[in-house]
Amino acid sequence: MKPFAEDARAFIQANLRLLPVPGLPGIWLYMAHPGSGLSRLARRDDDPAPYWAYCWAGGAVLAHHILANPALVRGRRVLDLGAGSGIVAIAAARCGAVAVKAVDIDANAIAAIGLNAEANGFPIEAIQTDMLSGEPPDVDIILAGDVFYDRQLADRALPFLARCTSSGIDVLIGDPRRAPLPRNQLRLIAEYAVPDFGDSTQDTAKVSGVFAIDQRV
Repeated sequence: MKPFAEDARAFIQANLRLLPVPGLPGIWLYMAHPGSGLSRLARRDDDPAPYWAYCWAGGAVLAHHILANPALVRGRRVLDLGAGSGIVAIAAARCGAVAVKAVDIDANAIAAIGLNAEANGFPIEAIQTDMLSGEPPDVDIILAGDVFYDRQLADRALPFLARCTSSGIDVLIGDPRRAPLPRNQLRLIAEYAVPDFGDSTQDTAKVSGVFAIDQRV
């Protein structure tokens, strides 16, 4: 029998492994492995893919950048958009953010964020919602990792993040330069070699970028 959403926490604890994130000292995540059986968490055929169970380069590069530049979030209200595992939110909390929200559309991701936040010892408010059609949230900075992996999502994410930038919210985007990333409308801030796609055991990395929206475009 497939577990219901309220059983996701117990499933994650029983079937995923709490592991240190390569290249990000002090951050631990529940991550999938070949025997995790993640398909058992899906209640419907159209449930979101379990991206939250893997380490993606966009989130990893943002987390790396925040840990290297803690003043970006210290004392500020932070929103981790498309949070997945919550790795970016955890990095922000670790660097002294005064309040951290992690937003994702997947109920299982919300469960994972809660467990990952507890494992790292930081308070994070995990919210299941799709905010891309809404107004800019009441935060100081938005951190958006891996929200440009799909063309349809990219076409929604860019206008939302542009509205947030225009309203005075700082926006940083993390991405390994996937095809839908609108690079001609972004400004490169930094680059780091980070793990990608759940590769928690191999010594491999992908050079990925931290970007801001170029308001001159």
